[in-house]
Amino acid sequence: MRTPNDPTATAAALLPLLGGPANITSVAHCMTRLRVGLQDRTLVQDEAVRALPAVLGLVTDDDTYQIVLGPGTVARVTPEFEALLATATAVNVTTADELASHGAELKEARRQRNATPTKLLLRRVANIFVPLIPALIGCGIIAGLNGLLINLGRLDAITPALAAIASGFMALIAVFVGYNTAKEFGGTPILGGAVAAVIVYAGVAKVTVFGMTLAPGQGGVLGALAAAVLGTYVEKWCRSWVPEALDVLLTPTLTVLLTGLVTLYALMYAAGELSSAIGTAANWLLSTTGAFAGLILGGLFLPLVMLGLHQALIPIHTTLIEQQGYTVLLPILAMAGAGQVGAALAVYVRLRHDHSMRTTIKSALPAGLLGVGEPLIYGVSLPLGRPFLTACAGGAAGGAFVGFFAMLGDKVGSTAIGPSGWALFPLLAGSGGLAMTAAIYAGGLLTGYAVGFAATYVFGLGPAVRGGLGAGTETGSEAGAPASASASADGTVSGVCDASDSQENARGGNRTP
Repeated sequence: MRTPNDPTATAAALLPLLGGPANITSVAHCMTRLRVGLQDRTLVQDEAVRALPAVLGLVTDDDTYQIVLGPGTVARVTPEFEALLATATAVNVTTADELASHGAELKEARRQRNATPTKLLLRRVANIFVPLIPALIGCGIIAGLNGLLINLGRLDAITPALAAIASGFMALIAVFVGYNTAKEFGGTPILGGAVAAVIVYAGVAKVTVFGMTLAPGQGGVLGALAAAVLGTYVEKWCRSWVPEALDVLLTPTLTVLLTGLVTLYALMYAAGELSSAIGTAANWLLSTTGAFAGLILGGLFLPLVMLGLHQALIPIHTTLIEQQGYTVLLPILAMAGAGQVGAALAVYVRLRHDHSMRTTIKSALPAGLLGVGEPLIYGVSLPLGRPFLTACAGGAAGGAFVGFFAMLGDKVGSTAIGPSGWALFPLLAGSGGLAMTAAIYAGGLLTGYAVGFAATYVFGLGPAVRGGLGAGTETGSEAGAPASASASADGTVSGVCDASDSQENARGGNRTP
């Protein structure tokens, strides 16, 4: 059973296994993963990296090598790794050029092979919104705490301050989206933030467009996204003809002016209509076909994210949170993680002689209950095959449960994206009271657990798996380890966290959902 290492020790162990400092081109992290850019992928010692106590899994991407460390751990290991890298790079810079020459062709070929328009678009969407998730989580939890205090009639002198703290980020989220969008599309980030700020400026209420008065925030994050993309292209166009001597004056002025006018007189209205349509469609879907919609969303979420298509949901979640205060989609999608937990429990019961697999499940189950699905997905369900499908069945049942109550008027939502499982409780909000909302969500989780368990117990393990794993373990071999080590499939998870991942290796991981 693995135990997490000291962050410094983990960072020090990782650096040589990744080919040394000269092989590292970039370092970043998200909710659960350390993302490393590599000069030469062949220099990485995969099995040695995977064997480190703190490592939950690996994901190979066309752009980055992703080491799954889990929430909290990755935030502590990354700065230690960056510090070691900076120190080592300062004394050894010659090998990097050699490695670059050796690995450039392989890297470029891999990038071209995976650089489909859909993948590139989804990766960019993820790069824009994923950095916002920590603030969404923090503000969402504060908002939930504030709502609880208001409902209980406690600390009346404090609740206005908590409301201001929780709402400040959401009031200006368009600016952060604009900043990240310009950065992602190759423009000047602060100019992207400047044009997006037009959307949330209170003074737009004095602007009349085609006989209609604009409202501050109209268009939301979608309008900010469109404005920043337009601003980036305007900026590049200006730099193509503006004389260098005048560039510092004319380019930012024209970028903000031209993009601002288009934003006011076109984008805010169009994005506002689209945002309203998204909210209306989500409400109609759950109010009218809630149980069926929950069945489909909860059941297909894991395959959806394996294809990387879940990334398209990030701006939808954000739009719903900005518009309604919570996203009604995330609690339903979180049921996929419940199905995964139920499936793992069934495997634990059925494979009672496979000590290796049971040890993996025991160590991974607490994280799975809190919505961190890497260990269960890539250590249990995907390697065994059928349990992945029965986990989807559990997710479908849990989603249908939550969706059914939405049809009755009791919608369950989340004030932020990122957490799932039992970790989502502090972020819950809905159309009913807090107690009813929490009860419905808990009922959905229990339904997902139960159906995932039952489906896996009955259908999830064929005779060959039961006999092969059990027999192998009884003779002293680590039956569970080869199954896990040899498996491969595309996969990623949640949320929202690592949303830029697609076409992943089954040994990697992500968050569920």
